[in-house]
Amino acid sequence: MMAVGLFVSPLAAQWVTYPTAGVPRTPDGKPNLNAACPRTADGKPDLSGLWVMQPSHEPNPNFPGCEAIADEFANIGVSLKGGLPYQPWAADLVKARRSEQRLHDPMSHCLPIGPVRLNTFTTPSKMIQTPGLLLILNEWNASYRQIFTDGRPLPVDPNPSWNGYSSGKWDGDTLVIETNGFRDGLWLDAAGNPMTDAARLTERFRRPNFGHMEIEITVSDPKAYTRPFTVTLHHTIKLDTELLDFVCNENEQDASHLSSK
Repeated sequence: MMAVGLFVSPLAAQWVTYPTAGVPRTPDGKPNLNAACPRTADGKPDLSGLWVMQPSHEPNPNFPGCEAIADEFANIGVSLKGGLPYQPWAADLVKARRSEQRLHDPMSHCLPIGPVRLNTFTTPSKMIQTPGLLLILNEWNASYRQIFTDGRPLPVDPNPSWNGYSSGKWDGDTLVIETNGFRDGLWLDAAGNPMTDAARLTERFRRPNFGHMEIEITVSDPKAYTRPFTVTLHHTIKLDTELLDFVCNENEQDASHLSSK
């Protein structure tokens, strides 16, 4: 292995430093994130790229080892006036979870976290847009999500899954995605706000320019909330880097030591 390394330059050996192709530039050579977004052969915005949630502030001391995070990762309803519209049982559940948050958080046990939390977490996701399919590869837990754009309806009686079943269609320059078929017991955020198997997500993906993505998420879950609610997330493109293997359960030694005390 060492002999092979002697003949490979560091740049060629590490895709995390490999230049991204096709990046528009300003006159001084810097990436022009405000340039027009690329488009596919049929004229639709091309959502392809490596994306990461824009942080709300500096690194949070409550999440040591993480980069700066978005407020919505800690509480998906942080921007909603009056907070989330809980059903009574859901409000009680969140209060109960608060004292044992890390102990019972699925993320603490390296379980899949669902599409809402994936959209708010600090690790990047790679979108690959092809005719009939938008594929999202998540660095967190090396997971994936399929969003079909071939006109298929959502399944009527789906086998419950972590990321659900997604079908999308274009509304002008916005990709509107409907998702159903979730497992019961998902967490929407680190606060333990629940999402049940009755949930349906409506997401609106819009790429206004080369470097930015807006993701509007409406959660309709009558089992847990008295009405649907909507939040808007902002993502930024990551350049000159790639996804890395990140399997949470590899050499994981924390879960057995978690305690509510």
